[in-house]
Amino acid sequence: MSVSAAFLRLAVLIALFGIGLGIFMAFSGQFELVSVHAHINLLGWVSMFLYGLFYRSFPTAERGWLGRAHFGFSTIGFLLFVPTLTAIKLAGPSLPSVLGGAIAALLVLIGAVLFTVVVFRHTGREATPT
Repeated sequence: MSVSAAFLRLAVLIALFGIGLGIFMAFSGQFELVSVHAHINLLGWVSMFLYGLFYRSFPTAERGWLGRAHFGFSTIGFLLFVPTLTAIKLAGPSLPSVLGGAIAALLVLIGAVLFTVVVFRHTGREATPT
């Protein structure tokens, strides 16, 4: 599967999860997880979908290891970040949740740095989207 397809498919699954959490909060009146909801929607759905659109627009960007590494770091970071932030919001900070959150944030940051490198490599003067 291409990096673009992987990001796009993951993004829409995350969107469904974010919508579900939003509906749950709305009907239950429990809004303790509003920041988790925001991170799911922005870090997961929006960012991942935009990543997928970029890779779809610049197909040469997904060749090689950088695009796959970007997908891996971003995905693992997101999947670790959401439960650790949820734990912090519901039970308060603890060493495992804060450490997990820090590791997750670092993985997401590494993914963002890799994406920055990919964008700069593939959007120079000679690069054109297809």
